[in-house]
Amino acid sequence: MIESTVSGLGQRYRAVRSHSLALAASLSPEDQCVQSMPDASPAKWHLAHTTWFFETLVLRAHVAGYRLFDEQFPMLFNSYYEALGPRYPRPQRGLLTRPDIGRVHAYRAAVDEAMNGFLETLDASRDSPIRPLVELGLNHEQQHQELMLTDILHLMSCNPMLPAVREGAPPPVRPVAGGWHDYDAVQAEVGHTGPSFRFDNETPVHRVLLQPYSLANRLVTNAEYQAFIDDRGYQTPSLWLSEGWAMVQSQGWRAPLYWLDDQREFSMYGAHPRQAEQPVRHVSFHESVAFAEWAQARLPTEFEWESAVSGANAPEQAFGELWQWTRSSYDPYPRFRAPAGAVGEYNGKFMVGQIVLRGSSLATPPGHHRPTYRNFFAPAARWQFMGLRLARDL
Repeated sequence: MIESTVSGLGQRYRAVRSHSLALAASLSPEDQCVQSMPDASPAKWHLAHTTWFFETLVLRAHVAGYRLFDEQFPMLFNSYYEALGPRYPRPQRGLLTRPDIGRVHAYRAAVDEAMNGFLETLDASRDSPIRPLVELGLNHEQQHQELMLTDILHLMSCNPMLPAVREGAPPPVRPVAGGWHDYDAVQAEVGHTGPSFRFDNETPVHRVLLQPYSLANRLVTNAEYQAFIDDRGYQTPSLWLSEGWAMVQSQGWRAPLYWLDDQREFSMYGAHPRQAEQPVRHVSFHESVAFAEWAQARLPTEFEWESAVSGANAPEQAFGELWQWTRSSYDPYPRFRAPAGAVGEYNGKFMVGQIVLRGSSLATPPGHHRPTYRNFFAPAARWQFMGLRLARDL
């Protein structure tokens, strides 16, 4: 959901859709068309794909006589849904100079008009089985709002002018005192409960046995990570997992992504001096593991993180700063079953070779976070707003 103050499915729909356009408003048509790497997508594609979701899974499937806005758009803007037909190759999305941004905006407007009429009937019938599908579409678009920001940041970092996306200087960092919270052994209940929205990968609820552990009160800072670099962290193979060390060698990693030199970094505000107390951003799982090894600590499991954040003794900076790497592989919970139909492809088929991140980031839309949320990325990914929190055994 967007915000607790936004009531009614139609109101929430309009709020989410407006926010996507607001995020792209400062971007030129050229900005919105370019793809900087295969893992990223042009902003224009994000705007069209989220519209495709509502047109295909809601309007086309549940509104009698609905006609597609453009017969070619399903192929252009389907992401990975095998059940819904062929797709344009992901690494080539930046070649889609047509449809232009005006046509994409017209697509959004037409689908929004049809959806607004449809949602009036859903708001009048609150027990409709279609409501969860619309809620999924809204949360799906919020995910793409965050992706749109992270993808455009990567794109701007490839420009030698290092242009800023936002005006002014980055906000000053509020330092958070260091320290550790200790947690006793417990049989913790993890997973989402209650009637509010959740993705399928947050269920079923189940119990896990946690041994005594300690969790850092805050995220690792730029200053602490600089100390790791100064101590030859990127030149010490014993700190790294084998795959991570191979990435250091093959990719030439020597610092977090977007660190320009010993003093400056690149962000949405362009190039500027780093703030020592800011949580270190844009580090991969491999870098996080190596730093934790250097610090004589480890990363928390996703269950340790969820249990700690859900309790009375919660650590700081859990939400709204950075997604936090855990030491947990992205696997299905016990008794997990993907939903039937196309929506069953949303999460389940990615449950291999990925690492779970918890929390939310400064790019996450308001209201789009909860203790049970399971984000996931490949261990070498760095372009998202990713950071780390340390844990220790007791």
